[in-house]
Amino acid sequence: MLVKTAKYGIGQIVQHRLFSFRGVIIDIDPVFANSEEWYNSIPEDMRPDRNQPFYHLLAENDETHYLAYVSEQNLMPDESGIPIEHPQIQEYFREFNPKIGKYSLVGGLRN
Repeated sequence: MLVKTAKYGIGQIVQHRLFSFRGVIIDIDPVFANSEEWYNSIPEDMRPDRNQPFYHLLAENDETHYLAYVSEQNLMPDESGIPIEHPQIQEYFREFNPKIGKYSLVGGLRN
């Protein structure tokens, strides 16, 4: 199995290509690493390829904040320069740099 290099990095803000939410990346799996139940819950015609990076996000939309697990093919950079307002943001990051659209990790955490 060929493992791709991740296109996005920890601390980067991204948005979903199909659904109206954005989030900050807190972890990356080089290939699919969630449950079969989760994978099979995705409609078959929308199921992403397993052999690509998958991202753990602190996600938000107009209504709520949550954790999301998203394939690389369904993400694109968020160029709004607007920080994420997820209530768990301070557990992972200390500050947002709007010039590069990325958060700095809290001391002790590494990517």
